[in-house]
Amino acid sequence: MSQNLKSIFIDGEAGTTGLGIRERLADVSEVVVKSIDPDKRKDPAARKAMMAGVDLVVLCLPDDAAKESVALADELGAQAPKIVDASTAHRVAPDWVYGFAELEPGFATRVANANRVANPGCYPTGGIALLRPLVDAGLLPTDHPVTVNAVSGYSGGGKSMIEAHEAGTAPDFELYGLGLKHKHLPELQVYSRLERRPIFVPSVGNFRQGMLVCVPLHLDTLPGKPKPADLEAALAERYAGSTYVSVLPAEAGGKLEPEALNDTNKLELRVFGNADLGQAVLVARLDNLGKGASGAAVQNIRLMLGLPES
Repeated sequence: MSQNLKSIFIDGEAGTTGLGIRERLADVSEVVVKSIDPDKRKDPAARKAMMAGVDLVVLCLPDDAAKESVALADELGAQAPKIVDASTAHRVAPDWVYGFAELEPGFATRVANANRVANPGCYPTGGIALLRPLVDAGLLPTDHPVTVNAVSGYSGGGKSMIEAHEAGTAPDFELYGLGLKHKHLPELQVYSRLERRPIFVPSVGNFRQGMLVCVPLHLDTLPGKPKPADLEAALAERYAGSTYVSVLPAEAGGKLEPEALNDTNKLELRVFGNADLGQAVLVARLDNLGKGASGAAVQNIRLMLGLPES
């Protein structure tokens, strides 16, 4: 075995995201994944010892447990490993870097130079990818009343939702988060640079993975009354040359299904619009387990360990 391999410990490797990251890392020849004895997964001393012996730790844990793991790493001082946190715990924390490498030009370098990176949520990945370039270009005011609607496969809903769908006891489709306090809202607002809190309505369908995130806009309410082509041009300029994010023409027939990018780290953006009506719907398509979770985590891991991004 090469002595130059980078070592990684996945704290919480038995969950959906942890398993996905481990599976993807199996194809990365420059790294080795170290596992803790299953009987010691909740042993702070054993986890701390594991952290001390690796280059990078990935946290695939509930928020409170992720914070506890970070505290353990803090105790290591200068010997603390780099951390990628897949939980919600640190996504808007000022001393963490948000792990959406395509957020703005040069942002991948910030991820590469960071010691602590918060992996984005799946829904915000699509929403921010659509909104941030328009805000930066002055096409969308920061105080605009934005609505984001999305549908995901059931694999993003945790163990109980997965079990219900696979047992055939879950509904074919349902809205949720209707208390308007979904845990992804803070990062969606902060990294889209929105001053006004957006309305976010998520939903889940009876398919395992895949996601569509939609932002409807009345163009006559925006500065200069832009055309759909203006929005598409702003997105295309932002992501020109991107490895994983592409801006594509609207599908003929006005239909789009959510599963086409499953098992990839790709993110597709489209602008469906009617210039005569002054309306547009921005749509992001991604795999909620790929660019929305494990794929993005491995992309960030590569950057942080100085490996090629793809």
